[in-house]
Amino acid sequence: MTARVLYLTHRVPFPPDKGDRIRNYHLLRQLARRGRVWLGCLADEPVGAEALAELERLCERVAVVPLGGARRWLRAGLSLLGGGSLSEGAFAEPRLRAVVRGWAAEARFDAVVISASSLVPYLNEPGLAGFPAVVDLVDVDSQKWLDFAAASRPPKRWLYRLEGRRVRKLERAMSRWARAVAVVSRAEADLYEGFTGTGTATVAPNGVDLDYFVPAGGKADQACVFVGAMDYLPNVDAAVWFAREVWPGVRARFPAAEFRIVGRKPAPAVRELAALPGVDVVGPVPDVRPHVAGAAVVVAPLRLARGIQNKVLEALAMGRPVVAAPAALAGLRAEPGRDLLAAATPAEWVEAVGGLFADPARGRELGTAGRRFVEEHHDWERCLEPLLTRIFEPAGAAA
Repeated sequence: MTARVLYLTHRVPFPPDKGDRIRNYHLLRQLARRGRVWLGCLADEPVGAEALAELERLCERVAVVPLGGARRWLRAGLSLLGGGSLSEGAFAEPRLRAVVRGWAAEARFDAVVISASSLVPYLNEPGLAGFPAVVDLVDVDSQKWLDFAAASRPPKRWLYRLEGRRVRKLERAMSRWARAVAVVSRAEADLYEGFTGTGTATVAPNGVDLDYFVPAGGKADQACVFVGAMDYLPNVDAAVWFAREVWPGVRARFPAAEFRIVGRKPAPAVRELAALPGVDVVGPVPDVRPHVAGAAVVVAPLRLARGIQNKVLEALAMGRPVVAAPAALAGLRAEPGRDLLAAATPAEWVEAVGGLFADPARGRELGTAGRRFVEEHHDWERCLEPLLTRIFEPAGAAA
């Protein structure tokens, strides 16, 4: 009999155009190939007919529940006051709880999969007790909040630090009851196991759609591009730091060069960068591929980063030379100097980007190596296999 899986996600997993959606969508596809999926997801923005059609094609049942506005943040505050995390409260939508209760009364699930630690409270719904639960943690979120605290000023520092401690408490507890807790890299697994115990994490790396992100021909401009959601703190910090600390040195050597910032919802600090010489804040685009293909260099100057960066995998898959900060490379097995370049200080960044502008042949060499690297290590089906094995594991097969 085909296994039935309840999959709960904190965002609609289509279109796969940003971090968590990309992984959730590819996991959903693999789940649908092996079982019957009942998908319950929260929506923080309008959901189009195309997205609904794709989800209904893959799933036996689909419920898309909008997240409440002001009530969402009221629930987040109440959660914090009650000893929980802001994240748990923010995603505790009563209408999705009702869906889960109804489905649990209607069907028996062979596994329940949730896309983030913030959805753990849904597992307490009547009817789900005893079903094997798998948490696709992806990154160790508690460390993300602690990193944000270290990079912020009061009062945000205090709030981020408290959130980090509350989320870590949740992460520690789930290692005792979940069938599996998945993360994207050995580095994240080491971090998680450092406070939960050896063997508590399942490593299932992120992949990249190798048929969608393909090498593009044609001559690229003397430009570097940074892609990401530009209202997300790590991306905002990266764009501002690169534009103000690195870009003037690059422009001094290449006066006609451009730094292009591509991504949705640019924060005010990002929009202000458009006033700098050679900086183009492109903003949201329907397809990032032409912008990646059109630049001589793709940069990932992230100082705050966890896990594996999809933007790096996509650029490598397109055969573009990549320069990345150490934090953006921590989860990858790529070899700096062979598959891409690494840079930390402004001087190293200027040298790396400037060197690729001056030597297009070196850029092509790196691009070829980068494509080969993702073909060997980041095919989605192979990457998700360890997680899928745990999800469809027979009852009682492993502790």
